[in-house]
Amino acid sequence: MGALSGLKVLDLSRVLAGPWASQCLADFGAEVIKVERPQSGDDTRRWGPPYMADNHGDPTQESAYFASTNRGKKSVCIDMHSDQGQQQLKALATDADIVIENFKVGGAAKYGLDYQSLAAINPRIIYCSITGFGQDGPMASRPGYDFLVQAMGGLMSVTGAADGEAGAGPQKVGVALTDIMTGLYATIGILAAVNERHQSGLGQYIDLALLDVTAATLANQASNFLLGGKTPTRLGNAHPNIVPYQSFVVADGHCIVAVGNDSQFQRYVEVLGLAELAEDADYASNEQRVLNRDALVPLLQRRMLDKGRDQWLAEFAAAGVPAGPINTIDEVFEHPQIIARQMKIDVAHPLNDSLTLVANPIKMSRTPAEYVLPPPMLGQHTEQVLAMLCSVDDGR
Repeated sequence: MGALSGLKVLDLSRVLAGPWASQCLADFGAEVIKVERPQSGDDTRRWGPPYMADNHGDPTQESAYFASTNRGKKSVCIDMHSDQGQQQLKALATDADIVIENFKVGGAAKYGLDYQSLAAINPRIIYCSITGFGQDGPMASRPGYDFLVQAMGGLMSVTGAADGEAGAGPQKVGVALTDIMTGLYATIGILAAVNERHQSGLGQYIDLALLDVTAATLANQASNFLLGGKTPTRLGNAHPNIVPYQSFVVADGHCIVAVGNDSQFQRYVEVLGLAELAEDADYASNEQRVLNRDALVPLLQRRMLDKGRDQWLAEFAAAGVPAGPINTIDEVFEHPQIIARQMKIDVAHPLNDSLTLVANPIKMSRTPAEYVLPPPMLGQHTEQVLAMLCSVDDGR
């Protein structure tokens, strides 16, 4: 029995933000029915290569992208443009706790699947809408995509090399972080509404916008502007509020140093053979190091060139200085810490007995995440789920 066992989710969303939320719920035991278009399904089924290999090592038509965000769900093909399909979806919503959708604003109402319509037949329904810009405001009707919103929401303005450096210019994050964070906020909002329902007995409507989430997750950068009055700029791999907290070039590549307090800085410069810097009034405190970064960082960088990555990292580890390599993704999944934390899982798929996926990072002591169902094949559970509807209608 998972932590969310007993919750039923009707997932009308596609691509990433909504499916990320429903996958999180499924990992902890919620029953998730993923509704897909007949024949084509979720757009991400075709977002490849790469595609999952079958038991013989041959590629299938199941994309790696789709597999990353749809485990634990039942796939049901329903044509919501048809009267029959709309009735089937309303019947599923009658028995559901949660609905997740990412139609354009007003899109669900065309099918009678908006919150007001479904709450009328199921007042306990918790209904989460995910859009680019929210349900109101001057841009509400416009479509929104992660890349677009990373740019509009300011994230790209603080990501990338600083002006004047090689390769300078705004950059998007290497994964669709706005979509993923929106999925996580959706999960939080849904579970908050579930808890409130214990008191009120009623569901409620959740309005989530990618742009809002991007603004919220600017975190200290937003606060630096709102409280400090200065617009943040790109600093490459440096930190706006902590120095040194960045990458350095070493004799054979790069490594990261993440000095978070003054005692760590003292140990760091001792390892470098520059212990006198910790006594210098310009560098003794983090505040002074931030103000004087342009003078300090070149001193550190010159010394970092004296040795290779692994030698520096061994010396930093011995001295208790936070530092690490810049791993490639293959190195990440070969890392002993990732292996020890069981962040790779194998799930049996109808076409691949040992499909490897990334685990949920939440480690719960009594009700851990479980991976009962693989990412479903298109329409794999249509007959099963619709047969259950018929049984309910027949009183069986």
